[in-house]
Amino acid sequence: MITRYIIASVLLVLSTQRTAGAQDILVPMDDVQADHLKAYGVTFWALERKVDVDWLLNYRGGSFLMAAEPEIEAELRVRGVSYEVLGGARTASILSEVESDAANTSVVRLEKPPRIAVYAPEQTLPWDDAVLLALTYAEVPYEMIYDDEVLEGALDEYDWLHLHHEDFTGQFGKFFSYRATPWYIEQQRQAEMTARRHGFRKVSELKLAVVSTIKEYVGGGGFLFAMCSGTDTFDLALAAQQTDIVPSEYDGDPVDPDALSRLDFSQTFAFHEFRPVFNAREYEFSDIDSGPPPQPLRNPAVDYFTLFEFSAKYDQVPTMLTQNHVSTVKGFVGQTTNFRKHLIKPNVVILAEAPGRNEVRYLHGSYGEGTYTFYGGHDPEDYQHFVGEEPTDLSLHKHSPGYRLILNNILFPAAKKKKQKT
Repeated sequence: MITRYIIASVLLVLSTQRTAGAQDILVPMDDVQADHLKAYGVTFWALERKVDVDWLLNYRGGSFLMAAEPEIEAELRVRGVSYEVLGGARTASILSEVESDAANTSVVRLEKPPRIAVYAPEQTLPWDDAVLLALTYAEVPYEMIYDDEVLEGALDEYDWLHLHHEDFTGQFGKFFSYRATPWYIEQQRQAEMTARRHGFRKVSELKLAVVSTIKEYVGGGGFLFAMCSGTDTFDLALAAQQTDIVPSEYDGDPVDPDALSRLDFSQTFAFHEFRPVFNAREYEFSDIDSGPPPQPLRNPAVDYFTLFEFSAKYDQVPTMLTQNHVSTVKGFVGQTTNFRKHLIKPNVVILAEAPGRNEVRYLHGSYGEGTYTFYGGHDPEDYQHFVGEEPTDLSLHKHSPGYRLILNNILFPAAKKKKQKT
């Protein structure tokens, strides 16, 4: 008995010494980080190489902890990402602090990098997509797909899907004032050709088939992320399955006179009880969008939204999605900017809102085995991005809290095992 006790004690001492001598890398995400955005890219890079990564929720801005390997340190230095090398004792101390019941922090193990698809046309359009900018700057790999690929079953190959600045109602973005420009003419031509190729009479029918396929993808376990008009027009298309909400200027036939009564809100993800905008010349799809803030709040110096705080131990998904080094984020305008709070379904989780205005900027929900996240606005570092403007240079915005919210979404699926398709 005594001999067995001695052997066990020796093994315990050796184990402790080995742990104390081990080294880990902490990638801090608080104000000491030199490049917050590229930190996500290195984390993704490590996951691709089967390196275990722990996301320390609410600890120093949502820091990352991983094994210290020469290749990882080299990659961090090359990309200009700040990091700290920890001994085993320091790692154990941090994990103990994070797991303490007294702290609103927790540890989430990231398992594998999600396969990323961006729903966007090959056609060059006179505006940029914030998610494409973020993925490119952070050096996160992705593939682009569009209507043909979606309808041909390509979504089965991906875990995470982003919807770019899209109009799923078939109204070509309601850019009516640009209808004589070459890019608009080409956009319409390609959309109508694709619709005919798949046997649809109108572009709105094509886009309904696309959103229905994406809805099925989410139900089967996919992760969906959308910004700007890719959010509300997605639900508009789903609600209008049995009616016509498109003015004749876009599809050659009038709006259904009974369109409002024939909307089916049971089909939508996030919104209900909304009213489409039937004026072809009004640059708005529905009353879901509250539009840019009124004067004098329509000013980047005073326009902001607030991130909600969640329980890191019990509400880990919304906590992951709101990780940041600040709690308030400067606002930015888009074709869809903020969502009217009373038009959001009660089961949807509100992640951020504009204080005092009953307007939601960022929300999250579940459908079937998957999830969706909608984020209002167009470009977090260009307050009001106009058609034809130069793209944002993210090397000038390495610490952007608004872009961090986008990149939270690409890592969030790595923390959840995707249900295997049968």
